[in-house]
Amino acid sequence: MELISQVLAHFPGRFATELGIDVQAGPEARQKWFLAAILYGARISGKLAARTYQVFASRGIYSPAAILEQGWDNLVALLDAGGYARYDFKTATKLLKIMASLQEHYQGSLEQLHAAATDGPDLEARLMALAPGIGPATANIFLRELRGVWAKATPGLSPLAQLAGEHLRLLPPGLSPEEALATLAAKWRQEPAPPRDFADLEAAMVRLGRDYCRKPQGPPCPLGNWCGRSR
Repeated sequence: MELISQVLAHFPGRFATELGIDVQAGPEARQKWFLAAILYGARISGKLAARTYQVFASRGIYSPAAILEQGWDNLVALLDAGGYARYDFKTATKLLKIMASLQEHYQGSLEQLHAAATDGPDLEARLMALAPGIGPATANIFLRELRGVWAKATPGLSPLAQLAGEHLRLLPPGLSPEEALATLAAKWRQEPAPPRDFADLEAAMVRLGRDYCRKPQGPPCPLGNWCGRSR
């Protein structure tokens, strides 16, 4: 089995898919993923972010209007129910600001935000301009899973995916995120692994980077035989 297929065999793909969200299904699904991406963007475990998203989703609270209707106190309670207690006050405020801005500038529609953007960098800038709570990391989390879905979703390769790519010797060190993306995409075209797509590969490599590559003293890596870090 080739290396890219090995990565996808050992790690799940899109985080959105793991949450039961098909980002290709339409605007409502992408709004759900936007909420999840905001939650993933905080410095908490992925498990807590996923659990908190499910608390919101189970109550049908993911659109800008639904989130704004909750108000600050109810949002704090929802975040606490998901285990987000350490960041509950800050995140409740952030969610209200982001969704109010999305309502004001784009009628609550992420699709309108995408349509208004002139290109990939402008799309990222517009997302981050919604409110101070959306930084480069959150924008990258959201947009990388929309590659091939939104034409302008073209962020540079995630730092964690780039780290994993360097350890697996799929990428040479020292590349910019844009160069790393182009290099990995070229390797994907040479070795595709349908029915998965490139966004699944990037997400799988993010997981590899997060759980193993940045933890040199952590558990044995399932791809250790391919890792060039110690060679």
